[in-house]
Amino acid sequence: MDVVVLGAGVIGITTAYYLSEKGYRVTVVDSEDELASGASGGNGGQLSYSFSDAMASPALLAKMPKLVMGLDPAFCIRPPINTHLIRWGLSFLAQCTTSKNHQNTAEILKLSLKSSMLMEKIQSVVPLDFTFRQSGKLVMLPTPAAQHEAEEICRLKRQLGCSVQVVSFERASELEPAIKHMKNSYLGAVYSENDEVGNSQEFTVGLGKWLADNRDVEFRLNTKVKKIVTQNNRLQAVETDRGRLDPDALVVCMGSWSHQILQPLGIHTNIYPMRGYSMTLPATKKSNLVSITDPGSKMVFTRLGDQIRIAGFADFVGFSTAKDNERTQTMLATAIKIAPEIADYGVDSIHGWGGFRPLTPDSRPLTGPSRISGLHLNTGHGMLGWTLACATGHAVASGV
Repeated sequence: MDVVVLGAGVIGITTAYYLSEKGYRVTVVDSEDELASGASGGNGGQLSYSFSDAMASPALLAKMPKLVMGLDPAFCIRPPINTHLIRWGLSFLAQCTTSKNHQNTAEILKLSLKSSMLMEKIQSVVPLDFTFRQSGKLVMLPTPAAQHEAEEICRLKRQLGCSVQVVSFERASELEPAIKHMKNSYLGAVYSENDEVGNSQEFTVGLGKWLADNRDVEFRLNTKVKKIVTQNNRLQAVETDRGRLDPDALVVCMGSWSHQILQPLGIHTNIYPMRGYSMTLPATKKSNLVSITDPGSKMVFTRLGDQIRIAGFADFVGFSTAKDNERTQTMLATAIKIAPEIADYGVDSIHGWGGFRPLTPDSRPLTGPSRISGLHLNTGHGMLGWTLACATGHAVASGV
C-alpha cells in the first residue's frame, strides 16, 4: 500500500514511522528543504504530558477584553478579519465554559499519557539523540484563585491516572532552586515529576534519517502541493509542482496550512494559526533543571543540555511575520525582568525562532478519516504537537 504524508514536521514524521511499521510504502512531501522547518523547529522543548490543558477556559474568557485591547504583552491580537476568523472565534468562545474545558482537557490528557508510553517504545527501537531527559515540570501559581483552579484540575487529572500535585512555594523551591531568583510573586506551583524535555527538531530529523535508511520511506522536499484531486468523494491523486502522486491513501499533517489545502474539498478544519516564539541561550550555574512555566507571562523555561530554551506568547496575526523581531525583543525583555539569572543573556547573538501553531477551538487535534475516502487527517495540535505527536501518529496509522 502506498501512502503519502503531507508535512515533514514532528507530526508528519511520527505518522510516517507508524505507517512504515505496518509495512506501507510511505512518501513524505514538504515544501521546505529540511525536516522540522516549521512549528517543530524551535518550540519550548517540553513534553508536557501532565500539562496538556485546553486553552479555552473561563479564566481566559475573563481576560479577553484586556487581551483585545493589547494590555497583555504575552498576546498580540491583530488578525485580518474574515469569515474564517469569525467562525473560529465564535467556536472558541463556546468552549470557554468550565464543563467544556474539563472535558477537552481530559480527552487531551488521555492522548498525552498514551504518547508518553509510545515515546518510550520508539526510543527502545530507534537510536536517537535529541537531548531527551525526564526533567519534571513546575507551573507557577501567582494567586489564590489560580491555586484553587489548579487544585480542581489536578483532582480531575489524578482520576485519569496522571501524577500531579499542588505544592507550596517553599517545596517548589526545594525541587528547583532557580525559582527563588525569579522576580514574580508566587504562592506555589503545580508539580509533575514525570514530564520530560527534548529537542523536537533533533528528534524529527533523526527519526526521518532512520526511516530513510531502515524503512520504505521516501522524502520529497522542496515540493509544493498544488491540490488534492478527488472523484466521487474518493482520493485520486496529489498534484505538486514536481509532478503527480497517485497514492492509495493520504494523510494531511500540514499544521496551520491544513485549512487551505482541505477547504476546496469541503473539509472545514476550523484551524487558526497562533504564532509563538522562542530563543535559545547558554545555561548558567543558576539555570533550572526542572522545566518552569510562568502562566502570567505565558512563557516556559526549558533546560536542553547546556542551553536554556525560552518560549511562549500567543499571537493572532494571521500568517504575518512582520512583527517577529519586535515580539522576540519583548520576550527577551520579559525574560530578563522575571528570570534575570536563569540564562546567559549577555551573549553576542541569540538564536530566535517563530512558528505558527495550528489551534482548534477546543485544543483537540483532528485525527482520523475525513469525508473523502482514502484521505486522513492528523493536524490541529496547537501548542501540543511535540507532546501529542506519537499518540496521534499511532492512532492515524492504525486507521489507514
